[in-house]
Amino acid sequence: MTSVIISNVIEDSAAQVLARVLADGVAVVQADISAISYSVFDHSALGDPVVGGHDGVALTVADVVFDTLQTDARWTKDATGYNFRHAIAGTAFPTGGHRYRIEYTFTPISGNAWIVAVDVDATAVMGS
Repeated sequence: MTSVIISNVIEDSAAQVLARVLADGVAVVQADISAISYSVFDHSALGDPVVGGHDGVALTVADVVFDTLQTDARWTKDATGYNFRHAIAGTAFPTGGHRYRIEYTFTPISGNAWIVAVDVDATAVMGS
């Protein structure tokens, strides 16, 4: 598993996950990856999978992996950029005050699969 990325979101709100994904120290490109899937787990509920279709969901590699590092306004971490972007629905974060783990499984064309983990703290909505 790679290092964990930590982010925040308002409960029931959609989020965009941005990451620079490396294999052997080099940014991956679409041709390196045969498949990507993700699952969301609720840390606060002892790692239970989140209901609502966020368990083992296949992603289209070309939709989420970029062949060049992106340095648009979405990325504020550094000047190098990101090569992975996934928009995830708010149904993945249904309860405020909970920490959720998104685990992205990257399966390369050759070699062993690896996981990129993202922890998301959901902030509760105080009123409606």
